[in-house]
Amino acid sequence: MQLRPYQREAIDSAWKYLRACDGNPCLVLPVGAGKTIVMAELIREAITAFPGTRIAVVAHVRELVAQNADKLRRHWPEAKIGIYSASLNRRDRFEPVTFASIQSVYDKAMQLGRFDLVLVDEAHRIPLRSEGMYRTFLEGCQRANPAVRVIGLTATPYRLGAGMVCGPDYILNDVAYEARIADLIRDGFLSPLVSKGGAARADLSGVPIRNNEYAAKQLEQASRAPGIVEAACDEIVRYCSDRRAWVLFCAGVSHANDVAAELVRRGVAAAVVEGDMPATRRDRAIEDFQQGRLRALVNVNVLCEGFDAPHVDAVVMLRSTKSAGLYVQQVGRGTRLCDGKANCLVLDFAGNIAEHGPVDSITVRAPRKAGDKAEVEGAPTKECPQCQAIVVIQVRTCSCGYLWPFEASPRHDATATDAEILSGAVAANKHAVTAIHYARHEKPGSVPSLRVTYSCGLRLFREWICLEHGGLPRGKAVAWWTRRLAGEVPTSIDRALALAPQLARPTHIFVAERGKYPEITSHEFDHARP
Repeated sequence: MQLRPYQREAIDSAWKYLRACDGNPCLVLPVGAGKTIVMAELIREAITAFPGTRIAVVAHVRELVAQNADKLRRHWPEAKIGIYSASLNRRDRFEPVTFASIQSVYDKAMQLGRFDLVLVDEAHRIPLRSEGMYRTFLEGCQRANPAVRVIGLTATPYRLGAGMVCGPDYILNDVAYEARIADLIRDGFLSPLVSKGGAARADLSGVPIRNNEYAAKQLEQASRAPGIVEAACDEIVRYCSDRRAWVLFCAGVSHANDVAAELVRRGVAAAVVEGDMPATRRDRAIEDFQQGRLRALVNVNVLCEGFDAPHVDAVVMLRSTKSAGLYVQQVGRGTRLCDGKANCLVLDFAGNIAEHGPVDSITVRAPRKAGDKAEVEGAPTKECPQCQAIVVIQVRTCSCGYLWPFEASPRHDATATDAEILSGAVAANKHAVTAIHYARHEKPGSVPSLRVTYSCGLRLFREWICLEHGGLPRGKAVAWWTRRLAGEVPTSIDRALALAPQLARPTHIFVAERGKYPEITSHEFDHARP
């Protein structure tokens, strides 16, 4: 199987990190970008290069365990694979590669033998500090083999109320590679997204917030208010009439049953899947949907992760959430490519786009002072006064044709009916690089960075590489550096400047000019690897 360029870069970044750093890396790949093939190739390369290596691949649901094992079989038929999962009725213990449900193995690490490498799928589920099944299992693996290394893979490297899952004191220490959803859509590796807000929205003013999320019972009650389900289903059928496969996210089982019943009443073949239903019924409904016998799959906390249906071309959000990760995972159900699929419609009745911003602009804000929690936040937005669409704040011209005057004061109104699911207001322009200059950049009281200046004809563009930082900035710096030079990744700017003459030079850069500060979005080299 031919790897996509970014998949190859992700794998190379993982190996370079493991060679150059003592910590454990995280690879960030959007939903639909092919994490399973990245894991499969990592496994093949590890065992091929180091015979006798033992690898564990852990996930939190049986569907992911089965999918990951199947992908390795297809990618590398010679692999010796075992599965340890009670829900799959398998308890293989000593194969070179063990795919495991974390619920089945969390307290059995010592019984499974020594692992040299552990891959964690949906790695954002690893708790940052408190005990949990993942931490228990990984600590057991460390007792069996103190040299064991861990690679996490996720589309959403943050946790609600906690921030980034990578840090110096966490199990995962740095983001070694990140593929951005906007870049993969631009390059044709993911499906384009279009959005439309739903007017039939629940009133959340009386829904309390508990543990950083809407209280489940009250949220479901608000979502089932008289008339709101019926009105929403009228809109869904109208907007999705030309769509092939719909996935709907609901606030609870009763809410999902209401929605499915209304869709069926309107002639749509629909079924509900939820976590407490018998596995055989749930599997049958999913299979019917995959085979086209169902047009709509209405779910509660089942299809957010580990659900692979490339033909989905409509995602309907009827559940409001404070979790940016859950929002991104829901939207991601529609990003996979499929023959005959031009794009995926995201229909938002939950106000999630207005809450979190465009799906490609989610960022993590570090705590402002001791005791504060990290926050995950989206790009600032404003409302178009002409069509009420919500767009990112840098946009000057709305899709309806409205032009903002420079003095306009943008605002964010949570009751707007339309919101853009992608921020892509500005295309990245390609510039030929004629010269590169490296320098130390430092402001009083801040950590220094490496300033890289690209001369492109008469224009200059700059980027800042945060080699002395921690967390995500350091992870991005590691990925940037290893793209240009194998071996040591410097931890100081002085060392980086000493090594700078050895760095591979890009021939072109892509620049998105978003107002005052242009952003370098990607680099092009004259060969596949430096």
